[in-house]
Amino acid sequence: MPAPSRSAALVVLCAGMLMIILDGSIVTVALPAIQRDLDLSPASLTWIVNSYMIAFGGLLLLAGRLGDLLGRKRMFVAGLAVFTVASLLCGVSTGQDMLIAMRFVQGAGGAMASAVSLGMIVTHFPEPRERARAIGAFSFVGAAGASIGSVLGGILTQAVSWHWIFFINLPIGAAAALLAVRVLAPDQGLGLRVGADALGAVLVTGGLMLGVYTIVETSRYGWTSAHTLGLAAVTIVLLAGFIMRQATATAPLLPLRTFRSRNVTGANLVQVLMVSAMFGFQILIALYLQNVRGYGAAETGLAMLPAAVTIGVVSLGFSARLIGRFGERRVLLAGIALLVAAIGLLTRLPVHAGYVVDLLPTMILAGGFGLAISAVTALGMSGAGAADAGLVSGLFNTSQQVGGALGVAVLSTFAAARTRALLATGHDRASALTGGFHVAFGIGTGLLLIAFVLAAAVLRRPRVPAARAAEEEVPAASPAA
Repeated sequence: MPAPSRSAALVVLCAGMLMIILDGSIVTVALPAIQRDLDLSPASLTWIVNSYMIAFGGLLLLAGRLGDLLGRKRMFVAGLAVFTVASLLCGVSTGQDMLIAMRFVQGAGGAMASAVSLGMIVTHFPEPRERARAIGAFSFVGAAGASIGSVLGGILTQAVSWHWIFFINLPIGAAAALLAVRVLAPDQGLGLRVGADALGAVLVTGGLMLGVYTIVETSRYGWTSAHTLGLAAVTIVLLAGFIMRQATATAPLLPLRTFRSRNVTGANLVQVLMVSAMFGFQILIALYLQNVRGYGAAETGLAMLPAAVTIGVVSLGFSARLIGRFGERRVLLAGIALLVAAIGLLTRLPVHAGYVVDLLPTMILAGGFGLAISAVTALGMSGAGAADAGLVSGLFNTSQQVGGALGVAVLSTFAAARTRALLATGHDRASALTGGFHVAFGIGTGLLLIAFVLAAAVLRRPRVPAARAAEEEVPAASPAA
């Protein structure tokens, strides 16, 4: 495929993903307005977020495999179409049942499109340097999109109404789908005759959906309740059954050989830890700004904008060059080290924090996520063969969603527990909330330190052919030290 066509394809893939990523955060800012307009209970309100997350996280792996079988371009375009139509129906919803149902459909469409996106980048950009730049741009969309969504959600909700946080998807989705038909390279897929492993699909989709549901509901039931432990046990049974099925199926949905690659397995584990800390950071710092410092929705989004800008500059301007010069592993370790410093600073966040002194340094150091996510994505996808690129892409996106849900649930639960304990001992609300955030940020820092150790011990720079190694200025046979 000529370079201009590859560039157009990358723009389309990034535009589609930006729309999907934005939707994950743009809704959270509008929740109070939705609650007032539709007269929702707190439990119903949480399901506007959770129904999307459960569908998205639960269907990614299945969607990735179907993309390999039916064609990734076909799956991507279909996903954009489903997401766009569901956005329209979300926007015109007049009651909670319709809105929650359409949010679930949105999550399904988002899973269909995002599950194959990385696989398409791998096939469209076979050269290492070009692929590194493409993954850097794609990673920027994922890393910065959530912060941009917070800003945009606040502006649209205050200036027009919450309905427009969904309507804004219509022109973006329609344009991206039409352009995708024209610019993305066609692929036929392996065909359903290879086998879709229906039983495996039921087991893993049910297990992932139930697992994500169990995680997000811990904020309501707690980690040690009969509800949580019972559903966790069923989740383990379903996922164990899936693993057994993959070991014996003629055409498994997720061949266990995929995990023989230390980079695929290690990168997914590192990403779960890293995303857990960063998603938790994003939610908790927004709560701190609003509940402790008294910021409004739009102000909160603007306060977090420097992090999005820094991540964008690092992802687009430096990550590919640094990966080409030093290798994915070293860049990943440097990025995680910056994140450890960023979240570690928040463990000393005062109640009456000054933005420039106490928060801006963290927002700037968060740019390390632009390095880390680009490098870990490149390492994770390096173990994917042409036939399994969609599957590994779905797996990688699945670990990201599970990591995000786990991080928000774990950090929020511990923050709330510490806050309750401080309130019980006579602390005022602001200091009790801040104390809870300190504990959560300490746990986030610990997760990042574990990710650093795991990355250093397990991950290695992919070996490349000698001809390409010369281009990269790195010896082909020697993994990064």
